[in-house]
Amino acid sequence: MIMKQVEERYISLLTDFGFKRIFGTAMNKDLLICFLNSLFNGRQVVKDVSYLNPEHVGDVYTDRRAIFDVYCEGENGEKFIVEMQNAYQTYFKDRALFYSTFPIREQAQKIRHHVQLCDTATHKVFYDKLEYIYVEISKFNKPLEELDTLYEKWLYALKNLYKLTQRPKELCDKVFDRLFEEAEIAKFTPQEMREYETSKMAYRDIKNSVDTAKREGIAEGKEIGMKEGMAKGKQEGLAEGMEKGMEKGRAEGKHEANTETAQRLLAMGLSAEQV
Repeated sequence: MIMKQVEERYISLLTDFGFKRIFGTAMNKDLLICFLNSLFNGRQVVKDVSYLNPEHVGDVYTDRRAIFDVYCEGENGEKFIVEMQNAYQTYFKDRALFYSTFPIREQAQKIRHHVQLCDTATHKVFYDKLEYIYVEISKFNKPLEELDTLYEKWLYALKNLYKLTQRPKELCDKVFDRLFEEAEIAKFTPQEMREYETSKMAYRDIKNSVDTAKREGIAEGKEIGMKEGMAKGKQEGLAEGMEKGMEKGRAEGKHEANTETAQRLLAMGLSAEQV
């Protein structure tokens, strides 16, 4: 059986190259602004952004270096870090918190605060200028015909753009004109094509590693479950056998005691009816 590979028309936004091409370049900042506003959903309105140095180095030589996917500043001085994570990492939240300290240090005095973002007793917000928004793209499964908001359309595009062979009518909003124009692979230069292929290979390697780990984890879990089930069944069977044996022993012992009592009563001269 010969499988014909479908040639992709649009880049995958889940690759490092694709994500930075669409959201990390000044000429596409309208796409980033639209995406950010769809995430904030009215709580904040971003009108303009300027791109900043995506690489930060700590204040002293012992500090770790932080490299952001997209780092920009709004017209009111607010800082935005847009970071893509395409595989699970145990300390991802710790890294995100570490990243956020860089723009905070740029706007505040260097006074060390060891606090939680929310008071655990009152549940009041400690610092309203620091906000994290995590989006798990893999869990978004709405089909095209059920997309209602601009936010949902963005999530669909982020997850499925590379699968599309033409622009669906559900993504007819004007803001997506630039997205589909910039994401079309046929318009890439040879250098951009090489960079995209390298980025795509890296993404697939990560995805394959994660998928393999999941499959092995499920198989190992099934094997452990079967062994534990057999051991539990054996243990329960042994316990049940002991219980039945004890019940049988108690019944036989009671029967034997009753027989001996009847024999003694008969020997004392009582009739069978009396016994």
